Amino acid sequence: MSEKRVVVVGAAGRMGRALVRCLRERAVPGLTLAGAVDLWDVPERGQDAGLVAGAGACGVAIESDLAEVAGGADVVIDFSGPHGTAGNAPRCAEWGVALVTGTTGLSPEESAAVEAAADKIPIVKAPNMSLGITLLLDLVEQCAARLAARGYDIEIVERHHRRKKDAPSGTALALGEAVARGAGLDLDAVAAHGRHGVVKEDRPADQVGFHAVRAGDFVGDHTVLFAAEGESLELSHRATSRDTFAIGALRAAAWVCGRVPGLYTMRDVLGLNQGKE
Repeated sequence: MSEKRVVVVGAAGRMGRALVRCLRERAVPGLTLAGAVDLWDVPERGQDAGLVAGAGACGVAIESDLAEVAGGADVVIDFSGPHGTAGNAPRCAEWGVALVTGTTGLSPEESAAVEAAADKIPIVKAPNMSLGITLLLDLVEQCAARLAARGYDIEIVERHHRRKKDAPSGTALALGEAVARGAGLDLDAVAAHGRHGVVKEDRPADQVGFHAVRAGDFVGDHTVLFAAEGESLELSHRATSRDTFAIGALRAAAWVCGRVPGLYTMRDVLGLNQGKE
């Protein structure tokens, strides 16, 4: 079986370097680095992507335009940023190249551009590519279904490095959506993002609180707290290496090649949606 040719977009960034390194280390068999792109005017432009990633020379230079390297690619992995991902999705659809994206912070319009592209190509879109988070989403939904109606307050706390731009994180929002599904709530109507000042009323029973910490070099910590009178339950996930997300993205890339057009999640990649509508 021939190897699938992967193009990494955002190759000079933290996730891009992890992806290139994991590709070079053959963390997921059957994949090879076919191209590297960074949309920003970065000093690494034109340099060997393997050297930039600290994985040794690979003969693939970091280019400025996806069109320069997309020819012959089987799948593009894009962690470039909201504007970049929204622009690259329709181009991948035009070229017939599968797409994996973990970009967060997309606006409704940017998300719509990715979803429209999924009418023509298979796309895996997930705010977090780790196995642990994928399973945590299920657990959170189950707990919310059983505890929210019994008077448990629900709060979501996430911690990321100081350079992360969007808040709350895409993973925190996905956890909030899992809470909403389980509890039968409209997340937009009940979400509270941080708190400040003095309020006259008690905390609403159906409120879902979000709290974002931006400090140091946290890769990604997420906790969902269920608290009632006399007890509390915390479901947490802590990522200690970006390789966790990179390997998940590479698994998604290997899985998505050859699929029918559509918008997929990591649940599909991991086979957790089998037998479900």
